[in-house]
Amino acid sequence: MRPILEELLGRCTFPPAGSDLTCAVSGGPDSLALLALASEAGCVVTAVHVDHGLRPGSAGEADVVEAAARRFGARFRAERVALAPGPNLEARARAARLAVLPATVATGHTADDQAETMLLNLLRGAAAGGLGGMRAGPRHPILALRRTETVALCRHLGLTMVRDPSNEDPAHRRNRVRHEVMALLDEVAQRDVVPVLTRQAGLLADEADYLDSLAAAVDPTDARALARAPVALARRAVRTWLRGDGPYAPTADAVERVLEVARGDCRACEVGGGLRVRRRRGRLTQEGACDGVAVPAAPVADAP
Repeated sequence: MRPILEELLGRCTFPPAGSDLTCAVSGGPDSLALLALASEAGCVVTAVHVDHGLRPGSAGEADVVEAAARRFGARFRAERVALAPGPNLEARARAARLAVLPATVATGHTADDQAETMLLNLLRGAAAGGLGGMRAGPRHPILALRRTETVALCRHLGLTMVRDPSNEDPAHRRNRVRHEVMALLDEVAQRDVVPVLTRQAGLLADEADYLDSLAAAVDPTDARALARAPVALARRAVRTWLRGDGPYAPTADAVERVLEVARGDCRACEVGGGLRVRRRRGRLTQEGACDGVAVPAAPVADAP
């Protein structure tokens, strides 16, 4: 094994050798490094390229990925999704990619992406779980590597790297964080802040996961138990219950409204997505939405 590969692999979290691993590979340096390292780790790799069809020549980028996959002995698959220009392009592109990729797909997110994600989640108002960012593991196996290292690896291996001009477009918030905010933070702190932010993300992730494990013992449908639980655990129990199998967590306001219902401050509330939560005989249930946001409390028998 080449020294550079050995050093980088020691900081990766790939599954055991022989494991099947689907890798999302755009042709950029991060995903090409993912492909190379996954193959070196002994995984049975399938490289999947997703073309969003948003710029001329994007279909040809699949050829770059296919050539790299062939070089490393990986299988290859190309997918194309229909995506029209317009608002929320980043979110819609991500959703379209995920729709054609397996839930266990590995991505080439790096420590730099983790730091950016933490800041973006902070701007969105995320709590500890969101500030914990992505979790290291088979889905994010190169999360401890820096973007400079993936570029260096690709150059060392002589790989052709695709340049995506959308990564420079300031219309996308992540790009402004990447090219403006991170540079300003480095200047203000007089240091590289990526290690600081990723370390904090790891600490917050550990604490959030621990609190979630404690919150699992709280029944979010038991109004009395929910009202008496420590508020940090009650919020987590409600958030998990409302989210269900969906990809997005409920808003903080929706969670607080449910806690008001549990305490007896109101009998029902809207929680978004066409749903409301109602209290009957000491139990909370989710049901189809009706008009209004909250129903004033009445002197009912199940009040705590």
